Amino acid sequence: MNANTALRLLEINRQFYQTFGGAFASTRRRLQPGVERLLPRIPRAANWLDLGCGNGYLARRLAANGHSGRYLGVDFSRPLLDEAPSGAVFIEADLTGPWRERLPHPLWDVVSAFAVLHHLPGESLRQQVLQQARACLPRGGWFLHSEWQFLNSPRWRARVQPWERAGLSPAAVDADDYLLDWRHGGEGLRYVHHFSEAELQRLAAASGFHVRETFYSDGKEGNLALYQIWEAV
Repeated sequence: MNANTALRLLEINRQFYQTFGGAFASTRRRLQPGVERLLPRIPRAANWLDLGCGNGYLARRLAANGHSGRYLGVDFSRPLLDEAPSGAVFIEADLTGPWRERLPHPLWDVVSAFAVLHHLPGESLRQQVLQQARACLPRGGWFLHSEWQFLNSPRWRARVQPWERAGLSPAAVDADDYLLDWRHGGEGLRYVHHFSEAELQRLAAASGFHVRETFYSDGKEGNLALYQIWEAV
């Protein structure tokens, strides 16, 4: 993928989350079942860095569960951060830039990126973000992430749009890249990459991680998202 195409895809998603951040937040008033499944695995005293934290609902749940470690949420969308709880710490920062230098602490026990990587176009950018995440973890630390498996849902598969709607040619984007529409609070477009387990395995190895665990969850059929635990090596 060339740089201009990657920039265009990033702009599509920036525009979406700036325009529809409030509407999107209104659809995210609970944690997904897959995230709930992971929470008991993490000690309450763990220091948690939440990349792409959105409206900070994870911070709310951690506080309700008696979490005693540090929590920091990072997101670029001001409309989403405006919905975040006042009792937790958040930083407005774009993950496509040098966000790690803005963190108040260099190391964390857990780094999460739920429904984040699939919005990053191109393997080089994904590796850039993942390598920064790896640098935030000690050896043995955990990186938790989920990737939307929208092609498993006929309803979401029907929302796939032609690339021409975004002024792009199908030949310009990578395999498994998709454009989806949004219809809540207005009409918008989102760029999403559909990950396979094999692709994630390659990304983990290239970024200094070992895939510790994989499972599917969420949605009516329990397969709308792919979850993984990566261990820093």
